Amino acid sequence: MPLLKSIKDKSVKIGVVGLGYVGLPMAVTIAKKGFEVLGFEVSDYAITHVNAGKNYIGDVNDEDLAKVVADKKLSATSDYSRMSEVGVILIAVPTPLDLYHQPDTSYIEQSTRAMAAHLKPGCLIVLESTTYPGTTREIIVPELEKVGLIVGETVFVGFSPERVDPGNETYKTHNTPKVVGGMTPACNEVAKLFYESILDATVHLVSSPEVAEMEKIYENTFRNINIALANEMTVLCDRMGISIWEVIEAAKTKPYGFMAFFPGPGVGGHCIPIDPFYLTWKAREYDFHTRLIELAGEINIAMPEFVVQRAIRILNKHGVAISRAKILLLGAAYKKDIRDMRESPIEGVITQLEQYDADFEIHDPYVDEFHHEKNGKTYKTVPLGNLKKYDLIIVITDHSNVDYQKIADSNVAILDTRNAMKDIKAEYIELL
Repeated sequence: MPLLKSIKDKSVKIGVVGLGYVGLPMAVTIAKKGFEVLGFEVSDYAITHVNAGKNYIGDVNDEDLAKVVADKKLSATSDYSRMSEVGVILIAVPTPLDLYHQPDTSYIEQSTRAMAAHLKPGCLIVLESTTYPGTTREIIVPELEKVGLIVGETVFVGFSPERVDPGNETYKTHNTPKVVGGMTPACNEVAKLFYESILDATVHLVSSPEVAEMEKIYENTFRNINIALANEMTVLCDRMGISIWEVIEAAKTKPYGFMAFFPGPGVGGHCIPIDPFYLTWKAREYDFHTRLIELAGEINIAMPEFVVQRAIRILNKHGVAISRAKILLLGAAYKKDIRDMRESPIEGVITQLEQYDADFEIHDPYVDEFHHEKNGKTYKTVPLGNLKKYDLIIVITDHSNVDYQKIADSNVAILDTRNAMKDIKAEYIELL
């Protein structure tokens, strides 16, 4: 098979469709292994930055990107006619939810149609965008068949879920194990060889794209449900006057049968708050209702309201109405030590605060400003100045480079939703 040979000798050019949080780290990883990579993007910003060797994704090393671009191993374009140059295509485009929490596969559909007419026979196409089981077979394959390609013979197709964990210092794209599900055994053979050529990790084959698609959703649904359990226990412990954080620390002493998950102001990131809804939508096609998954989503979505209700109670103890309070929201990114704002819990907290006409400011050492997807407003963050001007400080994100002792020394009332200040003893600190 010509493609197998060209993968082995690294003479095949690789196409990566979408140069965002998934696509750009993958493109750089592939280029560092000696393959020539051509990125396809609709964003002029992304194309310009990549071709200039300038990074815009937190999990990509600035020097790595600059080097592979300087070595002419990576470039970007919006011209889909150049698909004829590549022999392997990875699709890493967004798969958001619409207003009704239904999957929006338009990016997959548009990119597949755009590339189909320009593909050369014998190429490998792998979808990496997280989606519902059946997407590869129902959306990708029909578009390829329309142009006369035969899956397993003149085109090889599969699904391999991305496993990007922003900010993880141990597991990056290159060393995270890969799951691959091909449409046919031949598709699996080609995909496995390719991923083994670019990764320093194991490649686990499954029998179909549907298994790989479901596997990804199962990973994130598992986390979503367990976080929901921690959040629900938090609400109950609050009523009972018990510290959920102390409960979890005690439970962690069991060496088997327990895995610690922690509560917080909500669930953020592209995966955990979104992926389970792909499955609940698809399940209705089979007259099945994913009750546990949907309930977990409801619990997590309700956490910003719980946080603000706790804030109201704390302010009331100090004789301050929330409508007259000055509040600092500490941290905006969806998790610590990154600038990623996708589905950040702070959006829900802001929505709740604005319903009470609360006056608030935001500080985040990684984020200068962000756009609130729900209300369409843009919020700028402020430097940490005179903390005594605030009536309440709410820790939303537990960034490591924040001086929490200084914040505690301000003697301002604090609601810590992340247990960031667990080692600091101060009268005015309350945990979620």
